[in-house]
Amino acid sequence: WPPLGLPPAPPAPRRPGPPPRPLLVGGGLSLALCLVGVVHLGLGVSGVGIGDIADLILGHGDARTRDVLLGSRLPRTLTGLVVGVALGVSGVLVQGATRNPLAAPDTLGVNAGAYFAVVLVAFTGISLGPVPAGGAAFLGGLVAVAVVYLLSSGGVMTPGRVLLAGATVALAGTAGAEFLQMLDVQATRGLFFWGNGTLMQTSLERPLTLGAVVVAGALLAPFLARPLDLLALGDETAEAMGVRVERVRPAAFLVAVLLSAAAVSLAGPIGFVGLIAPVIVRQLGVRRHATMIPLAALLASALVLGADAAAQLIVTPSATQPAEIPVGVVTALIGGPVFMALARRVSTGDADTGAAVVVSDRRRAPAYAVALGGGLVALAVAVAVSLRVGDVEITWSQLGAALFGSAEQITEAVVDYRLPRILVAALAGACLAVAGAAVQAVVRNPLAEPGLVGVTGGASLGAIAVIVAVPSAPLVALPAAAGIGGVAMLALVVLVARGSAKDGRAGLDPTRVVLVGLGAAATSMALVNIMVVSVQMNISSALGWLAGSTYARDFSALGWLALPALVAVVLVVAARPVNLLSLGDELPRALGLELGRARLLVLGAGAVLAAGTAAAVGAVGFVGLVAPHLARRIVGNNTARMVPMAAVLGAVLVVSSDALGRWLLAPTEIPVGIVTALVGAPYLVWLLRRL
Repeated sequence: WPPLGLPPAPPAPRRPGPPPRPLLVGGGLSLALCLVGVVHLGLGVSGVGIGDIADLILGHGDARTRDVLLGSRLPRTLTGLVVGVALGVSGVLVQGATRNPLAAPDTLGVNAGAYFAVVLVAFTGISLGPVPAGGAAFLGGLVAVAVVYLLSSGGVMTPGRVLLAGATVALAGTAGAEFLQMLDVQATRGLFFWGNGTLMQTSLERPLTLGAVVVAGALLAPFLARPLDLLALGDETAEAMGVRVERVRPAAFLVAVLLSAAAVSLAGPIGFVGLIAPVIVRQLGVRRHATMIPLAALLASALVLGADAAAQLIVTPSATQPAEIPVGVVTALIGGPVFMALARRVSTGDADTGAAVVVSDRRRAPAYAVALGGGLVALAVAVAVSLRVGDVEITWSQLGAALFGSAEQITEAVVDYRLPRILVAALAGACLAVAGAAVQAVVRNPLAEPGLVGVTGGASLGAIAVIVAVPSAPLVALPAAAGIGGVAMLALVVLVARGSAKDGRAGLDPTRVVLVGLGAAATSMALVNIMVVSVQMNISSALGWLAGSTYARDFSALGWLALPALVAVVLVVAARPVNLLSLGDELPRALGLELGRARLLVLGAGAVLAAGTAAAVGAVGFVGLVAPHLARRIVGNNTARMVPMAAVLGAVLVVSSDALGRWLLAPTEIPVGIVTALVGAPYLVWLLRRL
């Protein structure tokens, strides 16, 4: 204290501290968005650069520059801003409501549901404006969220269970949208771009109209910020602090669905943006939702515009026409690895505690023989019906005459054309079923399937890489490259998904394997799409191959399936080690099984089976999930009995799907992979509901 009677000393001046972290992050993101927006405005095929646009703003430009700016560049950039804000804010809300960093509108199936609704409306021929189309997308997204909730509410709503439910709904919605698109003979580049997300616009009307909807939804989000902050502490704690959890969580989902539906109706489904933006903002040290919401919107907008700018720059130098990549492909290429890294770290709520597939040999030999015989009879019937149906239908008498060499020349030509592809379909279905059985035995998860764990995507990547890099390569190079790609991708998935003793998660978490596989599949298919577009391959034929097709397959394709068929036989012979794999870790080791080598060999066998099949017929999904599961229900889990039964059921499924695809819209063919997805997705929904 100063002496009595003297004035107090002035306080020491305070040194200005550093600005708050949110202010720094916001300033940096705003600057990045401005720079990316300027670069984005200057890109295009018209030859108008950013200097020409600057001259126009200063009053020295010409009419052509003004037309390009108002008719193409500005609508495209504004669309990127609107979509970025919508996806960034919706991602924050979904992750806050679920307390799951892997949750996003696309990983929970919202984008797929909205996309299916938009395609369905377009298929009916009803012409809707931007707002009604957004309303249809909103309803589709709501249905998707409701289905995810129903699927995951049967037991404990662990993060892994919710994400698997979202992946199921996304697969079903995408398969339905692709099916509706196949009904349209105009399934060419335009549908390819729309299905993968594009910012192309012809005017400012749609971005401005749907932008107003996005702004309204974004303004509602801050009202949920504080409840979401408290919800992060847990439902019970939040309720104790006055939060109405039963109201806050649905409200957050409603606003998120509204925003993502507007983005889908404007630019198509663009994945992983709503997942990446909130995660990066948290990594920058921002935790409060009131601050995360605007920062995630800024970052997502910069990410969408940057991805679209990169998409416009990925062209073939020698091409006469620029080959632009859909922006959704670029975001998937970025988001797939991020999803894999997050899936490795996140707690799925599952543990590697026991066998998901229990070996049982209670089925008697006569019952097994009857079941297998019934399957073979069903396969024979499916083959016979498949020989009859198509764009040219033949009668049973004509079919019999053709098989015995006494039919008319036209009928014999039809049978000679159909028989090879049917045999290829049967052998491919059998190999896919055995591949699914092998993967499920190692992962110990009945939801595991070559397509869900990245094998099919890796095989497609290997095959397309050979077609693009070495067009003159011999035919044997295609299945070899597909096999190498499938095995390598599965090895990568297992390596990433395997926990370590350091973090207390040693071994393979079955759910984590599937989640990492989904990220690997998204990454590999993004690379495939980039290669397809960059070299200007025939988009419709490439999409047909990627969707899985037996079109124009002859007897030479059976040679591609010879090695997978041999591997399937070896897997049946080595049934005992495969049975032991389903018993956990300790018991097989006690019985003398070298567990690591056995798992590697069985996984390799499954990868060879799936990859070789992909080389022959493309990417056919769900067969490796449906057939083994049905076989276990019929004949039990003993590999020596289950694998042959699964092979027969897989052959029946693919042959029947091929016949249905040829008959339903004849003479237009629906790829067999689309039909199996339409059958398999509901089955996966039912299976997940029972787990």
